[in-house]
Amino acid sequence: MEKIRLILDDVMEGNIVVLEKGLSPEEQSKLIEMTMMEISPDGFSGIEMETYSAKDSQSTGFFGKLFGKKGAAARMTVIGPANQMKTIKKDKDLISAWVSSR
Repeated sequence: MEKIRLILDDVMEGNIVVLEKGLSPEEQSKLIEMTMMEISPDGFSGIEMETYSAKDSQSTGFFGKLFGKKGAAARMTVIGPANQMKTIKKDKDLISAWVSSR
């Protein structure tokens, strides 16, 4: 919970947060839930988030599926204010973001 609050506080200040190891699905849903509570018409407009996964997380292969191994977790996540992050685009090996100033 402390991690989620720290991320949300930074984004509310107008910062873009890059997480090297990403967020778990539970952390992502909690971040979205807390963000929805913070949105106000004349204030905070929300977040934009994109996750870049490790290459082998898409397919674990035959033996991985056979032995029940899951793919690698998210490798990097970019989170920023919705009113500043104009576009977040994920290609094969690249995340690019168009960011406007306040």
